[in-house]
Formats: sequence, structure tokens, C-alpha cells
Amino acid sequence: MKRSAFPPILSTVGFALETIASRSVTVVNPQGFHARPAHLFVKLAGSFSCRVEIVKGNEVINGKSILDLLTLGAGNGTTLVLRASGMDCEAAVEALAQLIEQGFGEMPTAEGQK
Repeated sequence: MKRSAFPPILSTVGFALETIASRSVTVVNPQGFHARPAHLFVKLAGSFSCRVEIVKGNEVINGKSILDLLTLGAGNGTTLVLRASGMDCEAAVEALAQLIEQGFGEMPTAEGQK
């Protein structure tokens, strides 16, 4: 039996490249990621089929895990990178970024400020 001098060809037919979206955001609500915002984030992230991650410095956590979020230590002013991969990743990153940028509904309104 004669061996070929060429390596085998691996077929990529039927495989699609995974879509990835990311965006940098800053935590603006006064208390940062405490229990209520973490719950809101996980609930919204869970409504998407894609994988969601949050990057803080060298730390990468599962954005669909409330325990991971609570132990992240992301206070007011913390810069995070939202990263998602999968079919609906762009919509997920956009929605989650808006949630964070709007302060999880905890920001004082213009009427309440004097």
C-alpha cells in the first residue's frame, strides 16, 4: 500500500463561522452590579440564544450566571467589555449595553434632581 506524501484534506463544508459581537461599556449606576442589576442583566441575557461573556481586565465571566456577576466586583465607573457569540449576538450586546448605560433604571431622573 502506497502512502500519499500530502496530508489529508479536511472539509469545512457545512460549517459556518460563528458570529461574534463585542462592545465596551461603563457602569454608571451608583452601586454598580449589585443583586438587582445582576438579576436584570442575567434575565435579559437569558432571553438570547447566544453565549454572553463579560470581560473585566483579565477576568472573563459567564454573563448568564448571576453568581459570576455578583463576584465580579463591577462598581460605578468600571469599564467592561460585553462579548457575545452566536446567532443573535449583535442584538444581545446592544440590549445589554443599553441596560448598563441606562443605569439599570437606578439613575435619578431630571425631575428628581435639584
